[in-house]
Amino acid sequence: MNIDPFLILGVAHDSTPADWKRAYRRLAMRWHPDRSHDPQATERFKEINAAYEQLLAADQPDVVDEDSRADETPPDEPEQPVAKAADIRLNIEVSLEEAATGCRKPIHYFRGKPCVTCDGSGEAGMSRTRFCDACHGSGRVHDAKRALVRCTACGGRGLFTERICPDCGGSGRDADDVSLEISIPPGMLPGDELRLAGQGEPGDDELPAGDLYLTLVIAAHPLYRLNGRDLHFAMPVSALAMMAGADIELPSLSGIFKYSLEAGVVEPRQLYLPGKGYPGRGKHRAGDMWVDLLPVFPVKLSARQRKLLLQAHAALLDDALDALPEIADWRAAYLAD
Repeated sequence: MNIDPFLILGVAHDSTPADWKRAYRRLAMRWHPDRSHDPQATERFKEINAAYEQLLAADQPDVVDEDSRADETPPDEPEQPVAKAADIRLNIEVSLEEAATGCRKPIHYFRGKPCVTCDGSGEAGMSRTRFCDACHGSGRVHDAKRALVRCTACGGRGLFTERICPDCGGSGRDADDVSLEISIPPGMLPGDELRLAGQGEPGDDELPAGDLYLTLVIAAHPLYRLNGRDLHFAMPVSALAMMAGADIELPSLSGIFKYSLEAGVVEPRQLYLPGKGYPGRGKHRAGDMWVDLLPVFPVKLSARQRKLLLQAHAALLDDALDALPEIADWRAAYLAD
């Protein structure tokens, strides 16, 4: 298939199968034809499925030599899916801080329940008669040779007698308003799912209830940008602090902490702080923090500030050979007696 599966799923070429699965779930939820009204939803959904399957296939070894095959343990038979009522899939949105530390969130949704009027049978009230749609009430239809034969839909009667419940329209179901409080574990990433067994569509005497699947959505943050488990942000820093190597305060998801800058040239810098990013979960370690420092020069000075800067300037000129070598060389060349 002539497609770039990484591009379709929106993942990097060095991403992992877990990244593929997370991206596939997110896109499938968006483009499933039952959920999206976009006219391209069906084709887009097929394309997403094909891309995911192509990546999974490429992740498997193409050739297994006979010696190694003989030592393999035969795989277990795949489990047969258990028949149950329909699952319900919803998104649940949290802030970055809530996702990092874990939280409890209320959710509100609707699911079916047996109609009280007909007790789930779909039949109630007075009987009514309607014509058969297949034969339009005649009891006869044309076969392939255009000969009239008995209508199999109505058994030749041409009509149906039925008792449709007026409250549920014969479906036997009614809407049930559900409110739950969900516990979200710390360190979940966007696209991760929570499964609540038995909280989907209700079951009956033959089928157990379906499950509720909640896909995590993390709201955009005004400061941090989440990339995997790494956190990125930019902050302004005084040019004098960069020059002198001052202590600055940095924000993080676990609180504010101090960082000592190295004295040096006033220019944009990037700090790399391992383990200071988004918290880990299970076998996944905590992410790192990347901070872009943007130097800022004073805009307006008070008399006191101006005096102190002039004193600092004079002290630098006294040691210009080390502190300001370009100025010292220029003065020696053009201002010498």
